[in-house]
Amino acid sequence: MIILGLTGGIGMGKSTAATMFRRLRVPVFDADATVHALQAPGGRAVAAIARAFPGTVARGAIDRESLRAAVIGKAEAMTTLERIIHPLVRDAERRFLAAARRRGTRLVVLDIPLLLETGGQRRVDAVLVVTAPAAVQRARVLRRPGMTPSRFAAILARQMPDSEKRRRADHLLHSGLNKHMTQTSIRRLVRRYRA
Repeated sequence: MIILGLTGGIGMGKSTAATMFRRLRVPVFDADATVHALQAPGGRAVAAIARAFPGTVARGAIDRESLRAAVIGKAEAMTTLERIIHPLVRDAERRFLAAARRRGTRLVVLDIPLLLETGGQRRVDAVLVVTAPAAVQRARVLRRPGMTPSRFAAILARQMPDSEKRRRADHLLHSGLNKHMTQTSIRRLVRRYRA
């Protein structure tokens, strides 16, 4: 089974690429969705986060804005949160991969925003980096509800620069052109790995 790591900075088009893989019937593990589930009512991370960051739980779930305020710009707090979340996400990823192997799947995608920042490239066979011009990235991100230039800057500060991600990539996917070209590139990659 080929494990393809999908990554890219905020606003680069990674989620769109993941959707295109799913449409081609490639199983995709979504690390962000897993984190959301862990922090939802009944989620495995809720109690530990509540202990570490009092006042961040509302109606049985993690209040993402409260948690964001508790950790953004605070390295020690962010490390504490990552120590809670990362092992749980890795456990979900292992279960996803085991299920794919049992089904005899030939290609899977691990959609992990901080794949390279966390050393995740060692767990995959190839890394696909989604990239776009900085102006396109900025415009996309600032259109998101609740996003501000300062919040965008704080997120970028935690991420590896796009130039470094591109340098470490086995494959590049340019999403700043048009969707048809992106889809064509993904189809070509899927055919190659399924062959």
